[in-house]
Amino acid sequence: MRLCVVFCPARGGFGPGTRQLTGFCPGRWLMLLALRLLFLVPAGEPVGRSDSNFPKAMDNVTVRQGENAVLRCSIDSGVTRVAWLNRSSILYAGKDKWSLDPRVVIVTNSQTEYSIQIVRVDVYDEGPYTCSVQTLNHPRTSRVHIIVQVPPKIVNISSSVSVNEGSNVTLMCLAIGRPEPTVTWHHLSPSGRDLVEDEYLEIIGITKKQAGEYQCTAYNEVSDPDVRKVDVIVNYPPFIPDTKNVGVAVGREGILQCEAAAVPAPEFEWYKEDRRLLNGLNGIQIKSNEDRSVLTFFNVSEEDYGNYTCVAMNKLGTSNTSVLLFEVSEPTSSTQIQEEKTSTVLANWKDRGAVLDGGNRASGGTTASLWLLVILFVHFLFKF
Repeated sequence: MRLCVVFCPARGGFGPGTRQLTGFCPGRWLMLLALRLLFLVPAGEPVGRSDSNFPKAMDNVTVRQGENAVLRCSIDSGVTRVAWLNRSSILYAGKDKWSLDPRVVIVTNSQTEYSIQIVRVDVYDEGPYTCSVQTLNHPRTSRVHIIVQVPPKIVNISSSVSVNEGSNVTLMCLAIGRPEPTVTWHHLSPSGRDLVEDEYLEIIGITKKQAGEYQCTAYNEVSDPDVRKVDVIVNYPPFIPDTKNVGVAVGREGILQCEAAAVPAPEFEWYKEDRRLLNGLNGIQIKSNEDRSVLTFFNVSEEDYGNYTCVAMNKLGTSNTSVLLFEVSEPTSSTQIQEEKTSTVLANWKDRGAVLDGGNRASGGTTASLWLLVILFVHFLFKF
């Protein structure tokens, strides 16, 4: 005798609480076969025949992952038996639960509606569901399809990277969701522009201007987009823009500045001819930060004038520039008094000349010449 494995009801009827695993069940396999013919095998006439509108399941159900889905089946008083099936598995037969999934519960079991609910729907719940009924005439079925929507989620993204200028860079951003999400890359800083609509972003020969923060966005119609960010650091050797020469009088404070752009941040050194200058020696101070170095002379002497070299360096290279500290004359007190008096005389001459010119244009030229001689004479006296 060949062994068969079936669910056989024990004494007391056919129900989920009385199923047991057994071998050959003489006489009772006919009951199981009949049940499958009634509820599992969609051999009955489909919905849509003109002589009946039952059973009538709802349209396709679209639900987000994690929400509840209710499957409704409209019936009438002529229905003698009814069941909900998922593919070939019985979920509910009448009021009896056959599904082992605790998330499946019955909602309505009346003469006009037979409904079940799936709590916290997941992607594996997607698929066809069949409402199968037995009427006085013959079995009928109606089918509904559950569509599970999943919000976009970025599951894998490139880590922040540090590369040398001129290298090739590939950034990856993988996302899941239903419908399949669209993935875009956006350069947040400094350019602030959209780049590509793809999971992969390729940058050939990256430059310092392409460094910064890149944003990956995954979106679909289900919910708000998922956003992740990646930092791209571009290393490059120091670059020193044009510097300005400085003129200072003896005894005054002189300041030389040197700015440099570089990644990693550069180190600075100052030289006069071939001699390196050190902070705190010979009345000078050197202060440096990530992009600037300042050389300060607190009391400039004749020996301080000359050409100075600023050197900026990092692991990728070195750059230097020259800055000239030159002497300028500081005005004396007597020179200032002379200049003030000369300015006063010139102002008076202009006023007097304007009056004369307004009264008599014919003699204005002669008078102006006399005033010019007076001014030159006064200037000569002040000078000697």
